[in-house]
Amino acid sequence: MQNFRKESDLLGELEVPKDAYYGVQTQRAINNFKISGQLLSAYPEFITGLAYVKKAAATTNFELELLPENLYHCISESCDEIIGGKYHEQFPIDMIQGGAGTSVNMNANEVIANMVLEKLGKTKGDYQFCSPNDHINLSQSTNDAYPTAIKLGLLMMNQKLVNKLISIVGSFRNKGLEFKDVIKMGRTQLQDAVPMTLGQEFEAFAANLEEDIDKLNNNAKLFVEVNMGATAIGTGLNAPVGYAVLCAKYLADISGFPIVSSPNLVEATSDTGAYVIYSSATKRLAVKLSKICNDLRLLSSGPRAGFYEINLPPMQPGSSIMPGKVNPVIPEVVNQVCYKVIGNDLTVTFAAEAGQLQLNVMEPVLSHAIMENIQFLCNAMDTLRDKCINGITANKEVCLEMVRNSIGIVTALNPYIGYKNSTKIAKEALESGKSVYNLVLEYDLLSKEKLDEILNPEHMLKPHKF
Repeated sequence: MQNFRKESDLLGELEVPKDAYYGVQTQRAINNFKISGQLLSAYPEFITGLAYVKKAAATTNFELELLPENLYHCISESCDEIIGGKYHEQFPIDMIQGGAGTSVNMNANEVIANMVLEKLGKTKGDYQFCSPNDHINLSQSTNDAYPTAIKLGLLMMNQKLVNKLISIVGSFRNKGLEFKDVIKMGRTQLQDAVPMTLGQEFEAFAANLEEDIDKLNNNAKLFVEVNMGATAIGTGLNAPVGYAVLCAKYLADISGFPIVSSPNLVEATSDTGAYVIYSSATKRLAVKLSKICNDLRLLSSGPRAGFYEINLPPMQPGSSIMPGKVNPVIPEVVNQVCYKVIGNDLTVTFAAEAGQLQLNVMEPVLSHAIMENIQFLCNAMDTLRDKCINGITANKEVCLEMVRNSIGIVTALNPYIGYKNSTKIAKEALESGKSVYNLVLEYDLLSKEKLDEILNPEHMLKPHKF
């Protein structure tokens, strides 16, 4: 039984799996680019973006009387099926590839063409009735269709990322409320500073991440400007008059995003600045997440020889040699994800800088780096929220004891006994082991009543009148 069909292109004939909806150029990409092992099929938003582009292009071509009605309806229906999640396994090429995205664009063109042929009752590969190039790619080039699909994919992925971020902010905020009465020592440079509550610390985590919701959304707005109709370099060769603006309008209608045509298609075809600034927002989020995970690891350190102010949910045995050891494995894995995101941002920087003249051929690695960042961050935030944050408990007595024994509370005495006396008390407390409280009374610097009022930990949690 014959399991392959033969298709041909510029380089000659090649066997393609008989039942595959993709064709010869996709097969060449499968053969040529065994690079990352991460396939286009792993990024459904990107595939949906391609289908949006092809549907909008077909609709524009039909309105401009360039595409027969029967083909238009079949193309539109096929794109809708892909948008609905079907046939994504027919996009089996590596995300990192040469050719400036030509393989991705042709993968979409071939799959849709063969879906149309099937609807017409024709055989896969019988492209005289519906051609990947002449019909599906009509009035387009890889150089406008591919980056537009990337931008649409990133707009969808950004919505997912922001939703995950909102969720983890909510978890930190819930813990802030739960721990609002847990008094503890704040620290600067890992040294005792002044008292605070564990609730304030967790609320600060929430506020710190919440800032990035607007940052991500604002940076993603740059993706709504697309270069459809630019064709090869932005001059619009082989695209009809009015195509660019009309196609952008249909993209907006189909996708639900406020897509607009770039005012300068030559500039838009070579420019990758939007990717750079959005990638920087994912890096910023990663830096913040990693810092918070560092804090969680410190606060839970011990249990006998560390801070031990909080307990992280135990997720797995921590050692093959040390009995009873449980490690902070969830913050650790999130730290590592964040390092990967930071590294990918550097990849985006180099890839964007590598553009030459009227095109940047490095868009495959650039887009993959950003999409991988979004996927990694989504997974990491889900894991951190579900397997760590929501299960954190406070060691209230440990926190309070550290406040009582801390030299840091002497800071509260500055307005009452002066910096010089406060320094003297702190130094002697460290050298002698005596408490700050007893030394202030011993030197008759304040009455017991006044001292009790000043050194009440709750008194030191917010501004007040002297």
